Amino acid sequence: MRRAIALARAQVGLTGENPAVGCVIVSAGGVVVGEGATARGGRPHAEEIALDLAGVAASGATAYVTLEPCGARSSGAVACADRLAAAGVARVHVACRDPSPYAAGRGLARLAAAGLLGEVGLLADEAAFLYADYRPPGPAAR
Repeated sequence: MRRAIALARAQVGLTGENPAVGCVIVSAGGVVVGEGATARGGRPHAEEIALDLAGVAASGATAYVTLEPCGARSSGAVACADRLAAAGVARVHVACRDPSPYAAGRGLARLAAAGLLGEVGLLADEAAFLYADYRPPGPAAR
């Protein structure tokens, strides 16, 4: 999770209306197979980048994400929680819950329904600064 926090930290202030998020995917053998941070302007999301890098190695892996993966997308694209499940990720640990009224709880519910939800709040005290100033813009957020 600390690596995911560092990835997100580097993007703070560069992600438009979206929060800076970091994601690290670790194989069952303990090898980092993918990592990413929310891109400039807010797209793609950290999980999308990390999953693209991991490819088939994401199957059976553990994902560490600094903010609750999205459970719905305003763009109509596949939500990150669903992408993690479709990739075969075995477990997802999340540092912070999404503060957006539009998104809060949706991603966690999707992960739980898929049997992937791991620890919520992992290193939350270390990641909290990433979202201290984040003000969701409204219903079309993240």
